[in-house]
Amino acid sequence: MSALQPSARYIHITGVVQGVGFRPFVYNLADELDLVGWVLNSSSGVEIEAIGPGDDLDAFVKRLEADAPPLARIESISATSIDVSSVELPTPDGFAIRHSEAKPGDFQPISPDIAVCDDCLRELFDPHDRRYRYPFINCTNCGPRFTIIKDIPYDRPKTTMAPFKMCPDCQGEYEDPTDRRFHAQPNACPVCGPRVWLVSGSDSTRQGDAISQTRDLLTSGAIVAVKGLGGFHLACDATNPEAVSRLRERKGRVDKPFALMAFDLKTVQQFCHVEAEEVALLTSRERPIVLLRERTDSVIAPSVAPGNQDLGVMLPYTPLHYLLLEPGDDFPPALVM
Repeated sequence: MSALQPSARYIHITGVVQGVGFRPFVYNLADELDLVGWVLNSSSGVEIEAIGPGDDLDAFVKRLEADAPPLARIESISATSIDVSSVELPTPDGFAIRHSEAKPGDFQPISPDIAVCDDCLRELFDPHDRRYRYPFINCTNCGPRFTIIKDIPYDRPKTTMAPFKMCPDCQGEYEDPTDRRFHAQPNACPVCGPRVWLVSGSDSTRQGDAISQTRDLLTSGAIVAVKGLGGFHLACDATNPEAVSRLRERKGRVDKPFALMAFDLKTVQQFCHVEAEEVALLTSRERPIVLLRERTDSVIAPSVAPGNQDLGVMLPYTPLHYLLLEPGDDFPPALVM
C-alpha cells in the first residue's frame, strides 16, 4: 500500500453482480491498485470494504463500474467513507473474498444461464485438455446460473452443485485469482462433476457412451428427450419425415413449426440463407431462435415448418449440445429441438 495516509470505504453494489465473475474482478482490481480489505456476496448484492489512499479508492470505485465483467448489469453503486480501524482485515496487507452472508428480507437478481464461451469450447474439443469432451464444462464467463440456484446469495452450497465436491485440480482453479475459474460456482470436471447417462423407454439405464448411443438413436429415427438447462428438449432428425411426423403425432402439434438446432454457422448455411445481422443474433450469448429463409435445396423435412419459407434455427449453447450435434458419421445437419 502507498505510504500516503490511508482512507477506507464501504461500497455496496446492486444489480446482476452474482454469478458473473464479479468478486474475482473486484479481487484482482484491488490487487492491481494495492488496496487491502474484502469483498463478499450478500442477499442484497456485493459488499466491499477497502483501505488505501483516497485517490486510489476513487479510481477503484470508478473502475468497478467502468471495467465490470461483461455479464454484469450494475443498477447502483454507493461508496461511503468509514473509519479505517473498523475494517476487519483478513490479513494485514491483503485483499480477500469472504464467505457470503444471507440477510433476511433482501433480494438479489441472479444472472441467466450463459452459452458456453469460446475458451471452454476450445477445451471441450482439445484431446490434451483434462476436460476433453466433458459435457458440463464451464467457467466464470459461461455456464449455468439461474437454473442451478436454490437460494441467495449465489454460492456453491446454495446451488444444485453442492453435492459435487471439487477434486484437487478443480479446487486449485477455484482458489487461483489468475484462473478464469476463480470462484466459478459450477466448476467441475470428469473426476468430480456430474455425469451424463441414457435411459431407454423401459426405464433401464444403458451402459456405455451415452452421447454416442444417443447420436445413433437420433440417426435411426428415434425421438430422444435431452435434459438441458431449464428443462427438456424433444429431439429428432430434422431431415427424417417419419421421425418429424411421429413427433407431431405424439405432441398433438398439427402444423405449428418446430425449432431446429445445428452445430455451427457453416452447417446452418447448408439449409438456410444467413445474413450478417442474423449471424450476430445466432452467435450472441443468448442463443435465440432466429427465423431464416430456407434454401430451395434444403434437406430439412417439409413437415418441420409446413407452408413456411422460414425456419426457426438456433446454435448450441451447452457443451452437451455441441457433443450431440458434432458433424460426422452421417449425422444429420440439424435436429428438431
